[in-house]
Amino acid sequence: MAGGAACIGLAPRAASASAGSLIMTTYGGSWETFWRQTIAPRFVQRTGAHVTLDVGFGRTFSANLRAAGPGRSDYSILMMNENFVEPLIRGRYFEPLDLSLLSNYKDLYPAAQSHNGYSLIGMISPIGIGYRTDLVKKPPTSWRDLWTNPEFRGRIGLYNLQNSVGKATVMLAGRLYGKGPTDMDGAFAALRRLGPILQTDFNMSTMMGTGEIIVAPYDFGEIARLRNQGLPVACVAPKEGMMMWDQSFTICAGAPSRQLAYRYLNFLLDPEIQLLLARRFFVSPVNRKVVLPPDLHDAVPITGSQIGRILPADWAWTDRNAVELDARWSDAFE
Repeated sequence: MAGGAACIGLAPRAASASAGSLIMTTYGGSWETFWRQTIAPRFVQRTGAHVTLDVGFGRTFSANLRAAGPGRSDYSILMMNENFVEPLIRGRYFEPLDLSLLSNYKDLYPAAQSHNGYSLIGMISPIGIGYRTDLVKKPPTSWRDLWTNPEFRGRIGLYNLQNSVGKATVMLAGRLYGKGPTDMDGAFAALRRLGPILQTDFNMSTMMGTGEIIVAPYDFGEIARLRNQGLPVACVAPKEGMMMWDQSFTICAGAPSRQLAYRYLNFLLDPEIQLLLARRFFVSPVNRKVVLPPDLHDAVPITGSQIGRILPADWAWTDRNAVELDARWSDAFE
């Protein structure tokens, strides 16, 4: 595949790395296009580095890291969801973040700062309640409406447990109807009371578009995209708080391009780049210095102090209890 610049390529599976080159991980589709055409060229322009892209998902990046072994990977920095990060921390695949090399760190919202010492969040996609405005008579204002509004019965969509939002949904149910986010008994008793649901690992929009579901946990950015396509949808921030998809960044142990990796991470946290990411993916900027222009206010409504309304997730707990969570989820929705 041709790169957007002479020094930007696609990383082969057995890519080699050196101090003057960096492997950037990103996702496929529009993410790869944006990284190839915008992010990578701007970073190359600032640093003169040689950059290659490795396209995949958190599952593939973490599998590649494990296959190489701690401190032996060609990766220097990884982008993935926080639920993939947690088990790799225990395996010593990452180094503790050296915050002295991240001048933009001090400007991050608390929700994006490192809570484990090894990762920080570079992009936030807040999750509220999305719904079809033409098919819902009483718009939701609370997560409890999923349980109490009879018009939602049998037409609720949920992300399954393979998706981090599925795991966050268990913790949410524990908060709402149990003793707390790690109360599995209370959480799954509540989830069973939802009745029949439709599940997905990734794409909720197909079911929302056909009307199979009329309400679901939803990324505000995806709602904005659907609305731009003409679908009558809206998204609300429930009064109890929001969940989120995070794009977390870690520096790999024994990183062959350690200094360059920190420069890249600091680059991504820069207000200018954060605004570019918000404009392209409708993610909420994590840097407090970003000022969204008026044309983005509807598409990116969760900013500023509202970032503090995102509920924390205990990914160490979900990792320790992965087998039981999977069994209970299957039992609840069999």
